[in-house]
Amino acid sequence: MLDIFITRKDAAATPVWLVRSGETENWCETHAGPGAAWVATSGFKGEAGKVLLLPDGSGGLAGVLLGVGDGSDHFVAGALPTVLPMGDYRLAGERHGDVAKAALGYALGTYRFTRYSGAPREWPRLVLPESVNGEEVSRLARATFLARDLINTPASDMNPADLAAAAEKVALAHEASFRVVEGEALLAENYPMIHAVGRAAGVAPRLIELRWGRADAPKVTLVGKGVCFDTGGLDLKPSSAMLLMKKDMGGAACVLALAQMLMEAKLDIRLRLLIPAVENSVSGNAFRPGDVLSSRKGITVEIGNTDAEGRLVLADALVEADEENPDLIIDMATLTGAARTALGPDLPPFYTDDEDLASEIAVSSEAMSDPLWRMPLWKPYDGWLESKIADVNHVSDGPFAGSITAALFLRRFVEKTRSHVHFDIYGWAPKAKPGRPVGGEAQGIRALYHLLQRRYGA
Repeated sequence: MLDIFITRKDAAATPVWLVRSGETENWCETHAGPGAAWVATSGFKGEAGKVLLLPDGSGGLAGVLLGVGDGSDHFVAGALPTVLPMGDYRLAGERHGDVAKAALGYALGTYRFTRYSGAPREWPRLVLPESVNGEEVSRLARATFLARDLINTPASDMNPADLAAAAEKVALAHEASFRVVEGEALLAENYPMIHAVGRAAGVAPRLIELRWGRADAPKVTLVGKGVCFDTGGLDLKPSSAMLLMKKDMGGAACVLALAQMLMEAKLDIRLRLLIPAVENSVSGNAFRPGDVLSSRKGITVEIGNTDAEGRLVLADALVEADEENPDLIIDMATLTGAARTALGPDLPPFYTDDEDLASEIAVSSEAMSDPLWRMPLWKPYDGWLESKIADVNHVSDGPFAGSITAALFLRRFVEKTRSHVHFDIYGWAPKAKPGRPVGGEAQGIRALYHLLQRRYGA
């Protein structure tokens, strides 16, 4: 359990009251005295994320008010750690919302990316109510921190070899088997598109594989796009579009964080993790617009744009995943700007033909306050990927439905596995919220963890 949490019932702790907008007068009436007068003097109105320290008669701290606004942000307690004095605190009074989510929000508020500046610091502690499973909340927080750290690390220190080392560290911590297919070995083992996308980079491309769990348990395979930096290739991005491309391995970061949670929880599954890790770079041997690539599946793919490289490396990895016919394949990728145009940065779309799975995802998304939205695999758009010289083009020749056509392209590479879901995530928080600073962000993994726990948990 994270050391910011304590569970002792006898712990002396300062009360924290959660107050909605418009309810400050009610709080003041209930808590008559200097505290109520101070609230009126301060102008505190219960705005989301606002924190008010309440002095006692001797200059100490009598309590804290946390504004929760309309209550829609379940993680608003992330505003507390940075403003509270050191000490122990407890949630008090009539609490609004899910206490476990408040605890998770508090934990998320302690995140700092300190690899290059700053130093780890101590935080005030929160007393967990008996109803909150501190180990579970800590597990969710640690996974989020892992994904954020990986995404926030610049490509100079998070190239394909570094990403493989990060995955191996997680594997070793849970006694999982680990394997990497690297460089020219990708051609020998028939991963031609992973090789083609990554061959121009100074650090060789690779396919990272982790396996964990008993061999005859239900098979769950996670696939994550690990493009550690994306220049756009010969279809070079402008400088402004390259600034955030260290985050193009956000899908890999998220599936690795999800794998860590599943192993920590010891779910009875046969877990497999596949990460095609590459840099999409420019050099004399870079793949070109108009090239035709072979794929692991045998499908020939015409390259319409080298800046749509993620779906190519995912395709080879998905074929590898599909060959085992697992019970479920989950792939996650920072794949298209079209998804952001459609749904914005905070609401990742997902695609699946499995109606039961789609319903489960919707339930888990709601339960975990982890926003996700189903988008259609609209079959009439499949024709937009036709090629005159190859089996398929990997992009359409028009500006419309880019996220849908990418999902349709990927669907071609999963045949045996009935249950497959693709997530087109952003992996980045462009605007700070309590507990969610600007920077790398885990998306979808709390919902998927909840879903898999419901299916395979004890």
